[in-house]
Amino acid sequence: MNKTIIASALLLAGIAGLTSCGSEKKSASVPAIDLTNMDTSVRPQDDFFHYVNGGWMAKNPLQPEYSRYGIFDKLANDNLEKLHAIVNDVLKTEQTAGTIPYKIATLYQLGMDSVKLNADGAAPIMEQLAQIDAIADKGAFTETLVEMHKEGLSPYFITFVDADEKNSSMNIAMLYQAGMGMDDRDYYLLDDDATKAVRESYKQFIHKLFTLAGADEKKAAEAVDAVMKIETKIAKASYSREMLRDSYRNYNKMTGTEWSKANNLIDWNAYFVGRGMNPEDAIVVKQKDFFNDLEKAMADVTLDEQKLYLEYNLLNAAAPYLSDDFVNANFDFYGRTMSGKEVMQPRWKRALNTTDGALSEALGQLYVERYFPASSKEKMLDMVHNLQVALGQRIDDLEWMSDDTKARAKEKLGAFHVKIGYPDTWKDYSDLEIKDDSYWANVRRSNIFDTEYMFSKLGKPVDKDEWLMAPQMVNAYYNPTTNEICFPAAILQPPFFNPDADDAVNYGAIGVVIGHEMTHGFDDQGSRYDKDGNLNNWWTEEDAARFKERTDVLVNQFNAIEVAPGVHANGSLTLGENIADQGGLLVARLAYENSLADKEQRPADIDGFNDVQRFYIGYGSVWSQNIRPEEVLRLTKLDPHSLGEWRVNATLRNIDDFYKAFDIKEGDKMYLAPENRVNVW
Repeated sequence: MNKTIIASALLLAGIAGLTSCGSEKKSASVPAIDLTNMDTSVRPQDDFFHYVNGGWMAKNPLQPEYSRYGIFDKLANDNLEKLHAIVNDVLKTEQTAGTIPYKIATLYQLGMDSVKLNADGAAPIMEQLAQIDAIADKGAFTETLVEMHKEGLSPYFITFVDADEKNSSMNIAMLYQAGMGMDDRDYYLLDDDATKAVRESYKQFIHKLFTLAGADEKKAAEAVDAVMKIETKIAKASYSREMLRDSYRNYNKMTGTEWSKANNLIDWNAYFVGRGMNPEDAIVVKQKDFFNDLEKAMADVTLDEQKLYLEYNLLNAAAPYLSDDFVNANFDFYGRTMSGKEVMQPRWKRALNTTDGALSEALGQLYVERYFPASSKEKMLDMVHNLQVALGQRIDDLEWMSDDTKARAKEKLGAFHVKIGYPDTWKDYSDLEIKDDSYWANVRRSNIFDTEYMFSKLGKPVDKDEWLMAPQMVNAYYNPTTNEICFPAAILQPPFFNPDADDAVNYGAIGVVIGHEMTHGFDDQGSRYDKDGNLNNWWTEEDAARFKERTDVLVNQFNAIEVAPGVHANGSLTLGENIADQGGLLVARLAYENSLADKEQRPADIDGFNDVQRFYIGYGSVWSQNIRPEEVLRLTKLDPHSLGEWRVNATLRNIDDFYKAFDIKEGDKMYLAPENRVNVW
C-alpha cells in the first residue's frame, strides 16, 4: 500500500469519556540503563549490539511461542497483560446487549469457549463453502468474489480506499495485487531446498484444511493442484517487494470503465457495482502489469479450479477461529514451518488479540484511561519540536543539496502533522454487531464492518485526524499522503521513553524513534511526496542524483551483510528503514546537543559512562532480541526492516561521532574506513 508504516525489528457508545486522562499514573522507577542487560565481555568496538544487549538476550531466551522475542515483543506482551486486566474487569459485571462492554465480553468469551468451538467444528463455514461450490458461471463467480472482498478476504487482489497520491486531500478506490497464501512470490518461484520444503508443507496444509472441512481425498488432492496452479500464476505476475516501493510505477489512474475495457481478468463493471463504486469514477490500479499478466495467465484455469481456490481462501482465513484441529493445522504451517515457533500462544492471548483487532479503539480508550499519563504527551511534544529543529539544522548543513531543494525540504518538515498518544475522536462501533452465535461469524461481521467503514470514505475528503494505529500498539509510523508522524501511547514507556531516565538515554531511545519517523518523510519513498502529501517531484535533477549516489552506498553496505550461511540482507528492500534509522540517530544526536546549550556544563558520568556513550547505549538497547533461524530467513524475504543486530551495528558504522564515543580504531570489527561511510540526512 502507499502507507509507510514503521514496524518493530516491527496498529463510542458505552464507554465513559477521557476525563481521567490527565491524572498521573506514576510507576516504579525503571533504571535508565540496566547494566545487567549488557555483556561487557564483548568489546563495543567489535560488536556493539551484543555488548549492549548480551545480558538481556541471556535473561530472555526464546520461549516456545515466539519466533522472535525482543524489546518490542516484550512490551507488546506486557500490553496484552494490561488489556487482559481490562477485559477481566469488563467480565466481572453484567453487560447490556449492544454496548461496547458487551461486545468486548462476548467476542472474547467466544474465543475462549473451546467446548463450543470444538463442537461446532467446520459448521460455521459450511454455508459459505456451499455457496462457492454452487458457482455456475462468471457472473456468480464475480458476485462471490465481491462478497469475499467485502469480508476482508483477498483472493487474486484487494480493493481499498485511501488518499489519492496525486490529490491527497481526497479519497479514491485502489486495486492492489494479492492472493498468495504464502505472502511472498519467492516461496513459489525459488528452487532452493529450503523453499521447496516450505512449498511441500504448504501443499500438506491445503490438503489438511479441505479434509477437515469434509472433502474426500479426490477433492482435497484437486484442491492442492488448483491452489498451487493459481497462486504460482499470481506469484509470477506479482511485483517484487522492491518494485512495490516505486510510487510512480504503482500509480495508474483511470476510470473504472476505462479499466474494464483494458483488462478482462473478471467482469470489472459488475465487480465495481457490487462494491458500491460508480464505474465512471476514477480508480488507481496500483500494479497494472500484474493484472494484465494475470489475465493472460488465467486463460487455462477452469471455473472448477477457481472455485477450489476461493474455497481455500475461505478455509485459510477462517481456520484460526474454528475448532482446535483447524487452529493446529494453521499453526503447524504458519507458526512452526514458516517461523520456527514451537507452540502456539495460549488461548487467552489469541482470543484477546482477536478482540483487540475487532474493537481496537474501544479497548484503546480504556487502555489510555488506565495507563497513559498526560505528562508523557506533554514531554513528547517538546521533544518532537526539538527534533524538528535539529532536522532543519541538518538540512541546512547538507553540502550535497542545493538551496532550492533545501527550502522545499524545510517546508515539508514544517508542515508535519504530529499525533501523540491517542486520537481526539474515538471510532464509533455502534454498527458492529457482536452476538453469541459463532466466533467466525463475529470475525466475519467485524471484517465487513471495517470494509464498509473504509468504503464510506470513498470520494470524500481525507480525515487527517484519523489514526492508523490504536494507542495500545507498540509502534510508530509516518504516512506520506498526510505528512504525519504518529506515536501511540504504548511506545511511550521504558525503554523507549522513560520519565526517570537522563536526557541522553531518552534522546537515544525515543528521540531516535521520533527522528526515524521524521526521516521517513525524506527516505527513498517519502521524499517523492511534497509537504501536502502529493506524489510530486520537488527535487532538482542534480539533487536527486546526489541523493541516489548516497542511498546506493547504503544499499550495497546492507547487501554485503550475511544474515545466515549463504543468505544476504536485501539492501534495496530495507533502504527506507535504513535511511530512517541513520537519520533518526543523526537528528536525535544533534537535538540532544542542542538541549545542553543553556547548561553550564555537560552532565556527569553515570555508571562509568559519559552522556554521549549513554545516548548510543540507549539506542542499541531498544533493539534487543533473540530470533529463530527460520524467522531470519522469512523476514529477510519480506520485511522492509533490517534485523535488529544490523539496525545497530551496520547503522552505527556510518556515524563518525560514534567512533569518538567508543574509541573505535582501524582493525576493530565495528570500523569502516571514512571514505566508505555515508550519511544521507
